[in-house]
Amino acid sequence: MSAPPAPARRLPLAAPLRLQRPSDTWFKPALSVVVASAVPQLTLLVLGRLDLVMYTMAGSLCALYGHGLPYARRVRTVAGVVLGMSAGLAVALVTASLTHSTAVLVAVGALLAAAQKVLCDANRTGPPGPVILTFVSSAALFAPQRLGQVPGHLALTLAAGAVAWLVCLGPALFRREGPERRAVARALEAAADCAAAPGPRTRHGAATAVHAAWQCLLASGRATPVRRSLERLVAHAEAAVTGEPRASHAGRSGPADPDRLRAWAALTRARGPVPVPPPTPDTPDEPYGAGSGTCAEQSGAYGIEAGRSGAYGTGGGRPDVYGIEAERAVLRGPDGRRAARRGLLRSLGPGSPLLPVAARTLTGCALAGYLCAALGVGRPYWAIVTAASLYQANVTLTWNRALQRTLGNLLGALVFAAVLPLSRTGPLALVLCCLFFAFAAEALITRNYWLGSVAVTPMALLVLEFGGTHPAGELIGDRVLDTVLGALTGFLAATLITNRRAAGRVERALDATARARAAAERAHAASAEPSRPASAEQLHTASAELERARRALTASLLELREAADTAAGEWWQRALPEQEVLAAERAGHRTLAATAQRLGPRARAPQTRRGGAVHALSIGAE
Repeated sequence: MSAPPAPARRLPLAAPLRLQRPSDTWFKPALSVVVASAVPQLTLLVLGRLDLVMYTMAGSLCALYGHGLPYARRVRTVAGVVLGMSAGLAVALVTASLTHSTAVLVAVGALLAAAQKVLCDANRTGPPGPVILTFVSSAALFAPQRLGQVPGHLALTLAAGAVAWLVCLGPALFRREGPERRAVARALEAAADCAAAPGPRTRHGAATAVHAAWQCLLASGRATPVRRSLERLVAHAEAAVTGEPRASHAGRSGPADPDRLRAWAALTRARGPVPVPPPTPDTPDEPYGAGSGTCAEQSGAYGIEAGRSGAYGTGGGRPDVYGIEAERAVLRGPDGRRAARRGLLRSLGPGSPLLPVAARTLTGCALAGYLCAALGVGRPYWAIVTAASLYQANVTLTWNRALQRTLGNLLGALVFAAVLPLSRTGPLALVLCCLFFAFAAEALITRNYWLGSVAVTPMALLVLEFGGTHPAGELIGDRVLDTVLGALTGFLAATLITNRRAAGRVERALDATARARAAAERAHAASAEPSRPASAEQLHTASAELERARRALTASLLELREAADTAAGEWWQRALPEQEVLAAERAGHRTLAATAQRLGPRARAPQTRRGGAVHALSIGAE
């Protein structure tokens, strides 16, 4: 049964401006962009060529990307961002050197913004998304340029991008599994919150965090003792979210004990060894009919990761995480790469839900640029950037971003007016002011987008000062006009260009969830009731298949909720199947709970060199 048409929508004013808790990793992009920017800027300061800062900053800003990714994937992602930044800059510089027509420059800027939006969303580049690329390419379109200068300027961008790439990967020398540990700690904390206060909101948040942790581990490098312990910790978080509550036994904490989950999260975040948890609930952990006591009793409920030949060896006998090994092998094989390419092409092809957002970006940026040019703004690139920064998954979220962007830019213009006299006291003062605002922007933006924009605006205006001083009143006036017109035209384009594909995405997500639930039930039945005595290898395969099916069901449930939330925030939409969505979510979570029992060959109790069981705390190198 479909829901009746929604009543008239109200646009919130206060809620989008509320401050949130800062990200637990806010300092990583903040410090990275400062280091990546300081190296080329101070070099140019010594050489007396600060007029080239715009080109090095294009590469330095790439240091903002990839901080939530494991290093194995971060290598490729940040390199791709550097190349994408250079490609967009090349198009902009060549265009600027060939024509001075504002109409052509605005058209190219709008096309670049739409292309950058689609490519970043299709590749799931992650924050800060396409807005940095659009900022650089749009600014370059309106900068004086000669064709012969383009290769040298691109070389500066690539050199600074190489520095940014090294800065992003540098922490791997000291903490190789740092991103994985943070992702797993978030999953444990979210699972603890769900166990302490069960409800739809906490359950969805925990499921999202657990899924993100699995994806992070799947994208990580080769298996190490640390990563194997992290996999088991995520299995515990997943059991706390999807499993039924169970009583404690053998004097140990229950599987969904919030205190235990939070203790594991704290140890996982810390710099010491990773905790080695017991097997997840209902997972056999003994040889067939042999052994005395459980691994939990032998290694301790809060045990610490064993060394390379430690408690769980190389992964054998760990039925609660068999699936991730098989899934990782598939993803890295030819079939996995082909599937990834097909998924990328589908997201760029006809019928993709990204295309309406791309159409909004193209239309809004073009309207904003042409309107500002008609009103006499000499370089309306900031209007293009403002419009491009608005477009989120639906109209409601786009309104929120328009409100945040406008407030932040207007306050940022006032901050620029206050700091401009200080920045003009000397070249070093200008460099330091620019670095300060780059740090402040990343430090504040996770609290709320408008707060970060208060620092972004003066930083962007200070970059213009590297090429020569400009009248303060003209800079501030143009920026205010660009902001207001860009926000208005950008939001207008979002309301006029409808996204009726959002409802179709919900229907496709419902079908995918039904198929994933059926597959999980079949895998559970196959592993729980073998038709004949099964060998250890057959049980290994059955457990791996069940784990893959459960993760696929979790991913489909998250996609269903995301699709439903996106469609609910769209205007001019047909009635959505809300009851069907709720029923599918309930059925999916019941299936996850029913399949929470993991089956597989049992692990032998860990042995010391003398043949005895390991003691409560076995310390190993990380």
